[in-house]
Amino acid sequence: MRRIKTIVFPCLVVIIMACLFFYLPSCRKSPQPSYRKVVLYCSVDQEIAEPIIAEFEKQTGIDILPRFDTEASKTVGLVQRIRAEAASPVADVFWSNEIFHTIRLARESLLACYKSETTKDWPEQYADTKGRWYGFALRARVIAYNTTRIAADDAPKCLEDVLDSKWKGRVVMAEPEFGTTGGDVASWFAHYDSDQAKRILEELKANEIRLVAGNSTAVRMVATGQADVCFTDTDDVYAAQRNGWPVEMNYLDQGGDGVLTIPNTAALIRGGGNSKEAGQLMEFLLSEQLEKMLLSSDSHNCPIRESLAEESVRYVIPKHLSLDYEKIADNLSAAIRTAMEVLR
Repeated sequence: MRRIKTIVFPCLVVIIMACLFFYLPSCRKSPQPSYRKVVLYCSVDQEIAEPIIAEFEKQTGIDILPRFDTEASKTVGLVQRIRAEAASPVADVFWSNEIFHTIRLARESLLACYKSETTKDWPEQYADTKGRWYGFALRARVIAYNTTRIAADDAPKCLEDVLDSKWKGRVVMAEPEFGTTGGDVASWFAHYDSDQAKRILEELKANEIRLVAGNSTAVRMVATGQADVCFTDTDDVYAAQRNGWPVEMNYLDQGGDGVLTIPNTAALIRGGGNSKEAGQLMEFLLSEQLEKMLLSSDSHNCPIRESLAEESVRYVIPKHLSLDYEKIADNLSAAIRTAMEVLR
């Protein structure tokens, strides 16, 4: 009897397991579609970027997982993060509100090539020769001034005007290590030469220029009368005017040759996952719709597309400084280092 039990029990186990094998699949739920997402590193102001991200999600069904930078460390914080994660990238796409650090990331082989029908005829000055980044939606560097303290005719009209001793103790600008100020200073080194750019910095120092945490802080100080003039970007002035602050601007012309324009940039992170979805986001960022959204946003970026010229008349940047962005990027580190040595 014991031997029979010994034989029967394993047989029963085999029969039960076989039944379960054929039965369980019929109880399983249908496989769910894979989760579609893109990790986006974005240095554009969060309040500007979020409605755009929401529109992309609505149109595509792709979830965006964004990471934004702080005002004080604009762009540089995310750039350092991309470098730190190079061995195992977290981000799929980098949407920057400037171009100079994007160029440097490309040179460090941290960005991937992206090419499509959209990019094949992209304006040469706004495209990497190897397809690693594309520029769009411009801002410009400006001189903002307090309209209750300075008459329009008396306000400085170019960089050289701010060097006049009558502005001593009345000017502020953001720390050059972060954001667009570093690129602006680097453009002085690229446009003039190293010696003349350094002299400009020394004259700003002699005029007791003050360094502050960011462009928005500089504009706020002008609006509240803590300073009369500041260097900043167009979008910060538009934000001040939207708030009803007494702030107006002149473009920061360099020696009569024009103003530095700063495009947004979009790039794929090399080694990032979700390549199909990331490509869809790249197409959206490089679309006419996106430029329209940025034009109508509080940032009022000037489109690079001629087709949008009629819609952007109010925000057209008059005379662009003819200067290769790559050359500015070449000067970035040395310019920032020199600026900090001179101005501190």
